[in-house]
Amino acid sequence: MNPLWRPSSGCGPDCLPGPGDAPAVSAVRQLGRAAGLLGMLGLGVGLAALLPALPTRERQAALRGWARSTARACGVRLEVRGRLPRRRALLVANHVSWWDVLALLAVAPARLVAKQEVRRWPLIGLLARAGGTVFVDRARPRALPATVGRVASALQSGRSVAVFPEGTTWCGAAATCRPSTGFRPAMFQAAIDAGAPVVPLRIGYRCGVTGETTTAPAFVGDETLLRSVRRVLAVRRLTVRVEIAAPLHPGRSADRRALARVAESAVHLVPSTPTAQPTSVAAVPGQSVRVPAQPGATLLPVPSRSPVDTSAAGVAEGSLAGEPARELPLAA
Repeated sequence: MNPLWRPSSGCGPDCLPGPGDAPAVSAVRQLGRAAGLLGMLGLGVGLAALLPALPTRERQAALRGWARSTARACGVRLEVRGRLPRRRALLVANHVSWWDVLALLAVAPARLVAKQEVRRWPLIGLLARAGGTVFVDRARPRALPATVGRVASALQSGRSVAVFPEGTTWCGAAATCRPSTGFRPAMFQAAIDAGAPVVPLRIGYRCGVTGETTTAPAFVGDETLLRSVRRVLAVRRLTVRVEIAAPLHPGRSADRRALARVAESAVHLVPSTPTAQPTSVAAVPGQSVRVPAQPGATLLPVPSRSPVDTSAAGVAEGSLAGEPARELPLAA
């Protein structure tokens, strides 16, 4: 088996906050959040039975509403910066936590690409199957082209698809912990084949009144899911921020590996260096880079970021041109 098929990060217990490192709520509040989470998971079981019968638009609205209500029940605030394209796209994001999935569903209820093991997870697997998740069997690398084909078909049918190209979670804080394999290029071929844009997303977590960066939601190492959930429910004023970069528009002749490197640079804002390859991206809005193609090349814009904040009660959305934000309730 190709060792790159099972990526790993450099994260371990030292990447997670210790007792007292993150501001915490009272034990009573934690119990209330746990009860709320269990209630939302129970509601999710009923939703999973309903989703297959719903039209695409209604299915997306139901998933978005469920994810936002779950965030509210757990005391998690959602902050969105930027705006998604109205049409189908391949959404690619860094991967820190199991909570990333809820964040994406709350912002962009797209079909997800997940490892085969998720299919067997209690409740979550049921929702994943009902939501049309495309599962990747890492034990069968030869099945990857067929999986890429299913993603391309979903994009061609007008559905957006979300994927975590790093293939594993990491703390999101130390660059040395980032998976050494970077963004795996396979799923980018689906966007090229379908003629769909690629939208890089950056997911980050902050906590407390000051909004300091935290690794509390990170799901890394040998930690159990239950322990990770308990830590998330204990954090005071936990905020998940989803930053949406400008879409990248690959041509039919674009190279998927170069496209993956450009998207990764957009997500992590890696500055260019004198020795960088031509596909490295300087974090300067409005620039563009040339992606090697077979035989031509395609110009891809470097994503710019325009803030659109949210309140504690909802998600604020506005245009990149500075349109006043609109409040959308998390439960809507």
